[in-house]
Amino acid sequence: MSMHHRFAASLICTCLLFPVANSLHAEDEFERPPIGYSQATPANCVSTLQSQLDGGQVALSYDDEFGYLPAVLRALRVPVESQMLVFSKTSLQLRRISPKTPRAVYFNDDVYIGFCQSGDVLEVSAVDPQLGTVFYSMAQKPSDRPEFRRHTDACLVCHSSSRTEGVPGHLVRSLYVGTDGTPMLGLGSRTVDHTTPLEHRWGGWYVTGTHGSQQHLGNLVVADRNASEPIDNSAGQNVLRLDGRFDDDRYLSPHSDLVALMVLEHQTLTHNHLTKANFATRQALAHEQTLNEMLGNPAGTSLDSTTRRIANVGEELVDALLLVGEAQLTAPVAGTSGFTRAFVEAGPRDSLGRSLRDFDLQTRLFRYPCSYLIHSAAFDGLPAQMKSYVWQRLWEVLSGADQSDRFAHLSLADRRAILQIIHETKSDLPGFWTEQNEDVKQAAVANE
Repeated sequence: MSMHHRFAASLICTCLLFPVANSLHAEDEFERPPIGYSQATPANCVSTLQSQLDGGQVALSYDDEFGYLPAVLRALRVPVESQMLVFSKTSLQLRRISPKTPRAVYFNDDVYIGFCQSGDVLEVSAVDPQLGTVFYSMAQKPSDRPEFRRHTDACLVCHSSSRTEGVPGHLVRSLYVGTDGTPMLGLGSRTVDHTTPLEHRWGGWYVTGTHGSQQHLGNLVVADRNASEPIDNSAGQNVLRLDGRFDDDRYLSPHSDLVALMVLEHQTLTHNHLTKANFATRQALAHEQTLNEMLGNPAGTSLDSTTRRIANVGEELVDALLLVGEAQLTAPVAGTSGFTRAFVEAGPRDSLGRSLRDFDLQTRLFRYPCSYLIHSAAFDGLPAQMKSYVWQRLWEVLSGADQSDRFAHLSLADRRAILQIIHETKSDLPGFWTEQNEDVKQAAVANE
């Protein structure tokens, strides 16, 4: 059997650390100007909350069972319904994690939070519009001044590699897990995103939800350390309740929602590409300025090399935003926690009631295959040159000017609907979108 088929899926996010010496982690390009990752001052939802805590505008209550978790979720507007439970020992507090004591992960569009039973800290990663992923922890002990402490070097050992597009990002891996939660790395490892077939996802995770005849590797604990594929996971399919596997009263929710996992896989990939697009543009422009000074060119002279660098990275971002290569569903899927409703209700919606957050869950994840992260601070924070390129390419694809096979998953109806939704829900569109407003409306009406 080829190594390609010897993988199981496990999604790993937030501050995932392995015992690797910092000295082995050479300085990344993003540590130098114009990014200066570790030395730059973050500006994200967590740093804002910390400022409010320091100024006394906000207070966080401490819970004897969960520490600061409930208060932090409320303050950052992270839904409890997003809870997912991972039992692989692949994060900062690995000694706390096992199939009997899984780690809980919660998220919204801007932040990810990890919680371990009796854990020393909450693990937090915030999406920073200019710095990508910024890692924090909060001590799980009562304090008059609870603090989100920023981390750089250690987290970047795993979270700034080719698996995260070479930028501070979120890591998604695939692996089998033994009875104590230890990854069985001898069976292989893979990166997971929305292009990964369901059959390779969710090993090392508990999964609640229905998915018909489709198979996945969630809820699977491998008792035999010498096991080889195929491994029977029939008991892990279409699981609605996790009682009996661990004490679910020790968590805010008894669920580990299947749809939340699917959204997270898309979101982490897209966040990484947004960061890569941001960094690459700023670095290309800084390099262009240096070359112009060396060559004696007038300030602001545009170089072909800069244009190519922006275009190359911009195409990768467009692919992520439009879910190019998404693994197709062969049966309907559904979660159990209420995450689906909570996610959809976050809006925004156009005059016909449509949103990029609407789900399909029959043959694909979203009804309108264009990422809701177009409405995020990370997208809005892209450099003007990159944002202009992405808007131009999105217009070409969605208007039908680009009919290449790469975007064949987008029907004419899909393209028209997405055009109209974006046009009515984004306030900072470039001029050529506004100028063709009537064409967009007519196309939408024709599609109804």
